[in-house]
Amino acid sequence: MIKVLVVDDSAFVRKLLKKELNKQKDIEVVGTALNPYIAREQIAKLKPDVITLDLEMPRMDGLSFLSKLMKHHPIPVVVVSSLTPKNSENALTALRLGAVDVICKPGSAYSTQNISREIIQAVRAASVASFDNNFSVSKPKPNVKGNGKVPKARLKQTTKKIIAVGASTGGTKALEAVLPHLPPNLPGMVIVQHMPPVFTQSFAERLNTVCAVDVKEAEDGDWVRPGQVLIAPGNHHMLVRKKGAKYYTQIKQGPPVHHHRPSVDVLFNSVAEAAGINATGVILTGMGSDGAKGLLAMKEEGAHTIGQDEKTSVVYGMPKVAHEVGAVSETLPLPEIADAIVSRTKEKAV
Repeated sequence: MIKVLVVDDSAFVRKLLKKELNKQKDIEVVGTALNPYIAREQIAKLKPDVITLDLEMPRMDGLSFLSKLMKHHPIPVVVVSSLTPKNSENALTALRLGAVDVICKPGSAYSTQNISREIIQAVRAASVASFDNNFSVSKPKPNVKGNGKVPKARLKQTTKKIIAVGASTGGTKALEAVLPHLPPNLPGMVIVQHMPPVFTQSFAERLNTVCAVDVKEAEDGDWVRPGQVLIAPGNHHMLVRKKGAKYYTQIKQGPPVHHHRPSVDVLFNSVAEAAGINATGVILTGMGSDGAKGLLAMKEEGAHTIGQDEKTSVVYGMPKVAHEVGAVSETLPLPEIADAIVSRTKEKAV
């Protein structure tokens, strides 16, 4: 049984989360707290396995509480946040401080049913999350990429190669450990990271400050250019299409796949069809099986595929399933993935 402590200053949210989580046979809300001071007492008394945490609370904000918690009494934390640009930046900070995942707060753009499914999945993922993979993440540095346009020298390079990446729980930290080590002349990259809307834009902007490649949230019709990374917008699927020798993105709604929108499988299947042997696929840490079948489709079309290993994954779910179905060409620890991406994409496109 997964014991959960719900920390939120809203009585409505505390009641709703308790009700929805207690419907599950493997989850029990053992307590609630309206501020971090009460939460601190409840943690000592109830010894929860997972905490859900609001970031905007009286007396002590969620980030300050999380920082103290991770330093003195590390417990898997799922952040529950409203959909605003400010909250998305705070949520990303929470992930860097050690939170396992972030979900939308009830009353946001998602329906209560979607919120319930997200929080249940997040709590289950957090309960099995590993804290033994504290790999260093590149510190922010001044963005010296000028006006953000790709230099002309890059545009003359072949656009036939493409890199597709999928991640979920723990993926934000994994991507922050990989992307800053990629060179600016890398083939175009497309990424699905399971995140709520608004959060993906803030995440892309954050990555753009620490990477040599240009990082942005994808828009419908964006060309996949060398030296650029496109991150799927939250609550939208991203597909890759081909026109001549170039690739472009298609952003659309459509039903969730594996309860996710964006879905890694949707992206990978489109890349398999559009790029075939000219693609490289990477599946990183995450709960569930999203991306496994799509990565297999890429491999069957001749793409080289990489899976993150168990030891360095926060949750060894998606990479594990991909490995089990035969979709992974090589399994690597997180610190080796950036170099592997670079070396695999040096091969001549066909």
